[in-house]
Amino acid sequence: MEAHDLSGGGDVLARVTRFAEQAVSAYGCRPGTSVRLLNVSENATFLIEDADGGRSVLRVHRLGYHTEREIASELAWMEALRAEAGVRTPRVLPAADGRRVVTMADPSGGPGRSCVRFEFLPGTEPAPDAVEHFAELGELTARMHRHVRDWAPPPWFTRFHWDHPAAFGDQARWGRWQDGLGLGVSEREILARLEAALAARLAAFGTGPDRYGLIHADTRLANLLIADGAVSVIDFDDCGFSWYLYDLGTSVSFFEHEPQVPELIDSWLSGYRRVRSLPAGDEAEIWTFILYRRLLLVAWIGSHQGAEIAQELGAGYTRDSCELAERYLSGSRRVAGP
Repeated sequence: MEAHDLSGGGDVLARVTRFAEQAVSAYGCRPGTSVRLLNVSENATFLIEDADGGRSVLRVHRLGYHTEREIASELAWMEALRAEAGVRTPRVLPAADGRRVVTMADPSGGPGRSCVRFEFLPGTEPAPDAVEHFAELGELTARMHRHVRDWAPPPWFTRFHWDHPAAFGDQARWGRWQDGLGLGVSEREILARLEAALAARLAAFGTGPDRYGLIHADTRLANLLIADGAVSVIDFDDCGFSWYLYDLGTSVSFFEHEPQVPELIDSWLSGYRRVRSLPAGDEAEIWTFILYRRLLLVAWIGSHQGAEIAQELGAGYTRDSCELAERYLSGSRRVAGP
């Protein structure tokens, strides 16, 4: 895995902020435009405000995660979803010369970075017990899945996969779960058994076209905005090819162990079925994909220790992951809940 250059905090973020301040000039922003860091996850995201109060969002990419063509592919699908599938996604605001992806030299002398400017969408992140919004999220996710089955992407389109080798192989995209926080001998043993069980079940499940395709791959609550009762979907930075049900796994990211999760899943499924059927064989593997995502996040926390949520969850997330794993491995299909 390429080292996450933004995860260390400190001077790195100061330099990236200076980069963002220079980058806004490429978008024709006037002098006096303010640049404020919003958050750091895979990338650094900034709020841009001009003197008239206009707002937009600038995403400055980490190094080594995506090529310009991969970023352009993400933007192409976002645009198609908004135009063709009724999924509200933020519009891309091109630079003054028309570029949608701008890669510029780092004024501090480091490698060049790519950035993208998006329209600012109003809204708030839904609460983790917002059952009604999970139904709408399920419907939106089904629209994305239905759309991609018939969509003809541009010939240069390229995105990565979230299959088992990408998640847990020698070049795991988010690092090794074995390097997560709070892992002792017993935790390693439990999670090793979990990984083996997931690999076997996913091999049996297969990657047929009804089950595997282009997905958002990160529909966690932080990437949803609620405004006037409607849900907008943002941050397609991790979109790629995987099992469609992995999107359901991502929707409960970081709180998979909470007692409300079974009810949220039921709500998500009710919304999904408004648009796309879900066979019983697929539904039987829902917790496989939730645990698949959970194990990926154990790795993510270990490799992103500078991220605020990683610091907040820490070793406790690993401990709760082991409890979920034990219940899953025991054969329970209702892993979380009272």
